[in-house]
Amino acid sequence: MNQVDKLKQISAQEFASLGMQGLAYVKRVVVNDAVAYAVHAADGTEVALLPDREIALATVRQHELEPLSVH
Repeated sequence: MNQVDKLKQISAQEFASLGMQGLAYVKRVVVNDAVAYAVHAADGTEVALLPDREIALATVRQHELEPLSVH
């Protein structure tokens, strides 16, 4: 079975998760009256809380992930 045939056989849930391992979301949050930036895995799990947006983006990229902003 070739790759195209394999893709035709995956479930809707498997299809929805394709590429999620390569993404991380960065969201502005307020913690103790201070602005911070939360980094979340694609499934929504918070994995880091950083004081600066640029540091958050650099951290995500350092781990070979593509950062996406959440507004």
